[in-house]
Amino acid sequence: MHAIGVDIGGTKIAAGVVDEDGNILAQTRRVTEPDDAGSIDKAIGEIYAELSSSYEVGSIGLAAAGFVSSDRSGVLFAPNLAWRNYPLDERVGALVGDDVRIVVENDANAAGWAEFRFGVGRDVDDMLMLTVGTGLGGALVIGGKLVRGAWGVAAEVGHMRVVPGGHYCGCGHEGCWEQYASGSALVRDAQSALITQPERAARLLELVGGDVDQLTGPDVTQAAQEGDVLAIELLANLGRWIGEGSASVAALIDPELIVIGGGVGAAGDLLLAPVRNAFAEQLSARGYRPEARIELAAMGNDAGIVGAADLSRV
Repeated sequence: MHAIGVDIGGTKIAAGVVDEDGNILAQTRRVTEPDDAGSIDKAIGEIYAELSSSYEVGSIGLAAAGFVSSDRSGVLFAPNLAWRNYPLDERVGALVGDDVRIVVENDANAAGWAEFRFGVGRDVDDMLMLTVGTGLGGALVIGGKLVRGAWGVAAEVGHMRVVPGGHYCGCGHEGCWEQYASGSALVRDAQSALITQPERAARLLELVGGDVDQLTGPDVTQAAQEGDVLAIELLANLGRWIGEGSASVAALIDPELIVIGGGVGAAGDLLLAPVRNAFAEQLSARGYRPEARIELAAMGNDAGIVGAADLSRV
C-alpha cells in the first residue's frame, strides 16, 4: 500500500506518492496562504484527490513546521502559519474521508526520518538532523527510534537559548540558536555587511543589482564559490554557530552522526569545514571519546515528503 507525504511550507505545499522503499512515484504542488488555515486544508484535499486517482493510498503523512501534538493529530503552535491548537487530521479527514489514515509530523522530524531510513543515516542508530533553512529545525533518532518527547515537541533545538538578550525570535524569546544558525541569520548578517562594509561587498552588491533587500542565501553561496572573501567569511561564521551548537547537543545525546540539511547545504565544504572545526573545538573531553561524523543530507528537497509518508505507516 502506498502513502502520500505532504511537506507543508509557508507559501506552498509539496506532496508525493511514496512506496515502502522510499521512492517517490508521483509528485504535485500547491500554492497556499500562510494566514489562511482553510486554504491549506483545501490544498491537501485536492492533492489527495489528484494522487489517489492513480495510486492506491492507505495513509497520508503531513509534515508541518510547528509543535506537533504527541498523538500526531494536530499542531499546537506554528510560528509561520495560522495554526494554534489546530486539529489538522480532523480538518483534512473531513475532506478526504475515513478510509485513509492521517498522521501529522513535525517537518524536521519527517526530514530526519527520511535521512535515517533511506539517506545518509542508514548505517547508524543514533543521529541528530539539523534542517538549516528559514529557521533551524531538529530531529533526534536514538536507538533507532524517533524521539518525540512527552508532549510531542522534543528536538526543537533551534529554540535553545545561546545568546542571553540576543536577537528576537519568532517563538517569543531572545537569543535562540536559530537566530544565529539559519539561512535567515546568514542573510541578515550579509545584508548588514553590505551596508557597513560596501568596499568588501562589491560582488554581493553586483549580484543583487545594488539592492541590499534582494540579497538571498544562494547569492552568498554563489559569491563564496567564486572565491569572494566576504561571502566565504559569512558562511564560515554560520558554520561556526552550527558547529558550536551541535557540540552542546552532543554533550546531551552523544549522536554517532550529525546531518546538516536545508538549502545552505549547497555551499558544501565552504560550510561543512567550519561546522566540523567548531564542533571539534567545543566538544567536551575531546580526544577521550569517539566523535560524531558530520555529513550533508542526501535526500534533498524530497526528504519531508518521503519521511512524512513513511512515518504515516508507523
